[in-house]
Amino acid sequence: MDSELEKAVTFFRFEDLRIYHKALDYIEWVTKKTTLYPNDSHASIGTRFNLSAHAIALNISEGSARNKSQFIYYLKMAKSAVRECVVFTTMSTKLDYMSEHDAEESRQQLMEMTKMIGALIGSLQRAADLNGEDPD
Repeated sequence: MDSELEKAVTFFRFEDLRIYHKALDYIEWVTKKTTLYPNDSHASIGTRFNLSAHAIALNISEGSARNKSQFIYYLKMAKSAVRECVVFTTMSTKLDYMSEHDAEESRQQLMEMTKMIGALIGSLQRAADLNGEDPD
């Protein structure tokens, strides 16, 4: 029975990744910060900000089930979602939806995730002996 429990815990490889858990923490943070944003249309900043935050974790989880080169592709998509969150952070601050303190906290979390994703990409490239460069 214990071996079955161990298999269940590690069945989804992405759940063992620290970056995945950082992304979940960021989703929670963004969700809490955007609850009071104006929602005057379906494509509101708050809604799109949340979708971009979710895309970070979703791309990590989806890519983990693929081969190394495909996982790298999905990790690069996760980095694209991080950059979208940077834009939404800036827009939120300019529109006074977010304080300067919150914007700095968001940017710190996003920088940390970018570094972690970049390190994971580098590790996978070395393991797969791939020569693709990651400019970020």
